Amino acid sequence: MPDDSLRMPGSSMTYSTVTPEVLTELRAIVGPEYVLNDAESLALFGRDETEDLSFPPEVVVKPADALQIAALLRLASAKRIPVTPRGGGTGLSGGALPVYRGISLSLERLNRILEIDVKNLQAVMEPGVTTQKLQEEVEAKGLFYPPDPSSRGTCQMGGNLAECAGGPRAVKYGVTKDYVLGLEAVIPTGEIIVAGARVLKNVTGYNLTQLLIGSEGTLAVITKITVRLIPLPRLRKVVLVAFDTLENAVSAVAEIFQQGLTPSAMEFMEKAAVRAAEERQGKTFPNNTAEAQLLIEVDGNHEGSLDEDIQTIAGVVEKYGAVDILLADDRQKVEDVWALRRGIGEAVKSISAYKEEDTVVPRACLPQLVRGVKEICARHGLTSICYGHAGDGNVHVNILKNALGDAAWEENSAIAIRDIFRLTVSLGGTISGEHGIGYSQRPYLGIALTDAELDLMRRVKAAFDPSTILNPGKIFP
Repeated sequence: MPDDSLRMPGSSMTYSTVTPEVLTELRAIVGPEYVLNDAESLALFGRDETEDLSFPPEVVVKPADALQIAALLRLASAKRIPVTPRGGGTGLSGGALPVYRGISLSLERLNRILEIDVKNLQAVMEPGVTTQKLQEEVEAKGLFYPPDPSSRGTCQMGGNLAECAGGPRAVKYGVTKDYVLGLEAVIPTGEIIVAGARVLKNVTGYNLTQLLIGSEGTLAVITKITVRLIPLPRLRKVVLVAFDTLENAVSAVAEIFQQGLTPSAMEFMEKAAVRAAEERQGKTFPNNTAEAQLLIEVDGNHEGSLDEDIQTIAGVVEKYGAVDILLADDRQKVEDVWALRRGIGEAVKSISAYKEEDTVVPRACLPQLVRGVKEICARHGLTSICYGHAGDGNVHVNILKNALGDAAWEENSAIAIRDIFRLTVSLGGTISGEHGIGYSQRPYLGIALTDAELDLMRRVKAAFDPSTILNPGKIFP
């Protein structure tokens, strides 16, 4: 193989490497201080929050605007150098990992909120704005951006769009795609496009906005985002319900909705998840000996209505054997409960090597999913910890290595994951609710999609990216 090209094992795709001449051109585009190829930077940008994967790029480039990104992509297309867009690095499927090396394209400098339009309930921002910053800025004006991923303090809006991030509030308010009115993006050939508009109704041509949302950085680099906002609910209350079995906890979920309620969040946590969060945070969670708990939040503007909702919820969970019901009705108590829930992901990861699967089923099928996951893992000698967004059927299944030998771990976990995904699809669900396919889930995509569907998606990719330079090695098996 020539020295100026590289190929991933098992792949027919060949790319050029980043030569000194290319580095000179990149420095001319973005400025020398924003082109990094020191060992520390390469190692940092070779990882995200996905397991223990590491794919260092050849260079990290930090452009300032769409014009610089367009020039960079034109250069990369001409030289056939892979480019991997990167936001906050909080992804859980390896979507921002430069598996073919090349250029890691950081959007961190595009970090301004450009406008908050109070009259039209809209906001315009660059992709490097963190979700929490946007939420805090609009809430100061009495407005609300509901999508609420657990990493909201560090994840960036561009990455939220790329993965169609969800979070606990999706059960009532929807996910990222439900709030994006339009965007500006640069396609791999260097053209800047504008998709969507600042209106609520728009059937002018194909919906490129929704096509780019969830495309995991494989079709374009998003450079500007317009979202719709809603009025901020004034009141929030949380009930924490303890159960003596996992099955009782997840069985109660569907009936709460059948009673005509739509909580703003409904989170499921099994005991091992709660204990892991306690240990990592040095705090005590109420009812920490219960086998499972539901964290149920209601919001609105009228105290009486929220109290009625909580009474209805209490009646349902008591039918399913709830052993305790605790109410958090002031701001501090609500924040304390949510802090423990948001810490579960990092806490579980700290136990041992792990693989996290992002299963989602119709919520009435949660009992079959959780029961099936436990049976499958036990059959293959594996430990699992389940938690997640019960209200929309999205359960995060963490499979832990613990003391299992390396060879047995790799073999048994791969078989178990396939079995779990087959079960999920058989229940009317699919293999990723909010984390994306990225790099780590590619081998399993054929479980959820047909060959015809995959072929159509590949043709869409080719139309946007004829040289296959943008985030190669992602999504497709």
